[in-house]
Amino acid sequence: MRTRYLLALLLLIPLVDSFVLVAIVGWGLLTWLQTIALVVLTGLIGMILVRAEGRNTLARFQRKLVAGTPPTDELLDGGLLIASGAFLLTPGLVTDLIGLLLVLPPTRYPIRLALKRWVVVPYIDKQTGGLGSGKVWTFGFPDPEQATDGADPFDLGQQATRKQAGDGHGDEFDDIVDVDFEQVDDEHERSES
Repeated sequence: MRTRYLLALLLLIPLVDSFVLVAIVGWGLLTWLQTIALVVLTGLIGMILVRAEGRNTLARFQRKLVAGTPPTDELLDGGLLIASGAFLLTPGLVTDLIGLLLVLPPTRYPIRLALKRWVVVPYIDKQTGGLGSGKVWTFGFPDPEQATDGADPFDLGQQATRKQAGDGHGDEFDDIVDVDFEQVDDEHERSES
């Protein structure tokens, strides 16, 4: 059902774009040549912005990876920048406006928050059965404080430094053993013996 509405919206955008272009020329605001030049100019400026924002997002992504934190916002920004590039490459003023809204950080931020709230978290809740309200626990503990003794569970550099310093934190992970088990039916065991 949602797919049908999304498809209708995607088909409606070029139609609205055509009407806007015809209206601009029909009302005498711009000539055909000026309108085409405006569409090309907004597309070029938008692509320059996409390139610059893409580099900034990639740099933030790499910094977060080095720090050991998950780059979730940067991944969403990357997806929004790809969508922005697609909108900016589509000829038209409406699509260029949508592309510019997705590429500029002040307008991309609320779009990213809305995307997290209404798309990402419900998807994760659906995949995990609603456990954790969209949070995925990595160490098997429901409480990250319990897993890392108050340290950030994603800061692997901090854990390694503390382990080398020998301050007692992180040493408890040396004794953890991963065990696989197999549950066997009692009737199956009795029939074999």
